Formats: sequence, C-alpha cells, structure tokens
Amino acid sequence: MKNGITPNPDRIFPVPNCKTVTYVKPTIKNPNIIVGDFTYFSDVDFEKHVTHHYDFYGDRLIIGKFCQIASGVNFVMNGANHQMNAVSTYPFYIMEGWEQEVPPLSELPHKGDTVVGNDVWIGQNATILAGVHIGDGAIIGLNSVVGSDVPPYTIAAGNPAREIRKRFDNELINLMLEFRWWDKSIEEINSLIPLLSCSDLEKVKSEIKSYLNRL
Repeated sequence: MKNGITPNPDRIFPVPNCKTVTYVKPTIKNPNIIVGDFTYFSDVDFEKHVTHHYDFYGDRLIIGKFCQIASGVNFVMNGANHQMNAVSTYPFYIMEGWEQEVPPLSELPHKGDTVVGNDVWIGQNATILAGVHIGDGAIIGLNSVVGSDVPPYTIAAGNPAREIRKRFDNELINLMLEFRWWDKSIEEINSLIPLLSCSDLEKVKSEIKSYLNRL
C-alpha cells in the first residue's frame, strides 16, 4: 500500500494526475474481450484498437494480468481475413443490400482466439494478428507485426515478427512459469516487488526455488 492507497484493478486511471494510461479491464464492454487485472494501455478507449471483431465469428481476445500495452497497439481479429478459397475475396455478406448470407466458418480463414499471456510487454504501434498466442513474460518490439505464436519469455520484433532471443535461460523460464507471481494476492505481490525487480538472476532463481519448495 503506497501513500495509504491499495492497488485497485477496477480504477480506470491508475497513474495519479494522468488521463492517458488506463487499466483495460474496467473499460471493456464487449463480452468477447477478456482482460486480466492490472493490465494497462498507454491510451484510452482500448476497444477501438480491437478491429474487425464481428459477432458472427465468435472469436475472443483474451489478455492476461499485468500486461503493458503501449499506445498505437492494434489487435486485428478474424473478421479482417477475407474468403480466399473462392474466385472473389469481396465480403458481400457484411455489406448492406447484397444477397449473400454469412458463409459457414469452415469456408472462412478463421484462426481462433487471440491469446496474450501475463506480464507481456507490447511495444508502441505493434499489430497482433488473429489467432496469435503470445506466452507469459514475452516482449514484442515496437512497430512489429505478429502473425505467429511467441513462446513465453521471448523477445520478438519485426515485420513479420521473429524471435530475437529468450529473455532468460530455460531453468529460470520454467521457474517463472511455475511461480506465476501474477496470480498471487496484492499483499504478496507487494512483498515480492524487490525480487521481481531484481537484476541478479541467480539470486532470483535461488529465492524462487526456496519459495516453491515451501509450498
């Protein structure tokens, strides 16, 4: 608790005297957008940055807890993908007046839900395409176009985004995935901040191992 204030995931503007950073979860109205506690967007009106999200597709955007989403980031959902197995790609079915029913999803390039893990940092103006899964702790470079899955604790960047490197060695990655600090109580996360912000990775490994052994 800082200055007598407890972190509140339902507060829209979490930074004092700042109206350009928002917690996403309390702003969401679309039931097919699911966002975890304390994930923030460095802008307002997050849903405007989820495009081509048509009800008839039924696809979901699922984002975990404590993600950091920079300004200009866009999530392009399945509705952006036109039918490519016919001689015309024109989507008559979404335009008024044309006599075409919505094709069955089996005829459309439906790539499923878009899923972002926990503690993911997405850089400014990145674009996340439909059906992509981004693992816990990943980092996406600015201006990247992410069209394929990104493993946990991996840095990816570019157009198309490619893996640059793993953030940590496999031992620490596996420990972090087991530790799952983002699922702990506010009080416990507060007590873990010195560990979560520690750059001595061997010390981090040791302390997480000790913590997990006590469970």
